[in-house]
Amino acid sequence: MNHLDRFHATLERRPVDRPCTWLGMPVVAARAGLFAYFGVSSARELTEVLEDDLWPVELPYHSPTSEAIYAAFDWAQQGQADLEHRTLTTPGWFAGCTEVEAVETFDWPDPALYIDPEECRRVVAESPQACAIMGVIWSAHFQDACGAFGMEDALVRLYVAPAVFRAVIDRITDFYLRANEIFYQACGRDLHAVLIGNDFGSQTGLMVSPELLREFVLPGTRELVRQAKRYGLRVIHHSCGSIRPLIPDLIAAGVDAIHPIQALAAGMDAEGLRRDFGDQVAFCGGVDAQQLLVNGTPEKVAARVRELRRIFPTGLILSPSHEAILPDIPPANVEALFTAAHEA
Repeated sequence: MNHLDRFHATLERRPVDRPCTWLGMPVVAARAGLFAYFGVSSARELTEVLEDDLWPVELPYHSPTSEAIYAAFDWAQQGQADLEHRTLTTPGWFAGCTEVEAVETFDWPDPALYIDPEECRRVVAESPQACAIMGVIWSAHFQDACGAFGMEDALVRLYVAPAVFRAVIDRITDFYLRANEIFYQACGRDLHAVLIGNDFGSQTGLMVSPELLREFVLPGTRELVRQAKRYGLRVIHHSCGSIRPLIPDLIAAGVDAIHPIQALAAGMDAEGLRRDFGDQVAFCGGVDAQQLLVNGTPEKVAARVRELRRIFPTGLILSPSHEAILPDIPPANVEALFTAAHEA
């Protein structure tokens, strides 16, 4: 099987020759160590050495306040976003807001001004063409709504001013639908999948009740999934944490895979997910990046990969349990993950 065949077969839960893999997205501080260990000088070369199957392409976005689509909204009105240290807990533009009319007081960005279709086509065309190419578009409408108020205040608004929260999250969803449409029209035929998502879970459970997520958040998620599907794209939905109660809703929304299996989060054990949902959806992740990849030995990493292969003979993209590869993960453990994934 080639990379693309293996990717599609995994999402369709058909037999594969070996697990589909995705390294994730090493942060800048982690790249030098990985490049030196594997004797490469670029992310493309690292992908080739690891024989990785997925290649992520972030949607290019350039505005006066942000160089990333996932930080497009200047809720704190502080200008250029600090992408490494931004937080959802700082009071946002709508903190304490009780009137729907106030939603129009924010300077909502127009994505058409900050997304260049030619640049979209270029970054996708520069991808390794043998890989499954995944557009990383995030479209994190719930997280952005939390940032719009400040996390604590946002969760309070759900109860004391639900119409205001709905108005804000609807405007955010509309922004992402328009941004994604530009990206899809520019290069949708050259993409194979997109990664969208919001963090719904903590280590022990959902951040808010399933009922509130179904009422205020999942309608936007369904719109975003439907939009991608109109372009024939696979949809991988990201949410960190313990999200088991919401998995049936994500399946019903039409997602093809759920990312990640956060291995140490409550209810996210691989065996149970495979048993209860493995005939309905694929998964991505499973190799614990909180403890195992950071503190474990290569032998322990390899043993866990072999165990995941036993649990998921298909239907799992083997990957660290978080897409951001941090510098505290020893490259030897990355090597162990891929060596065990490629074993006959």
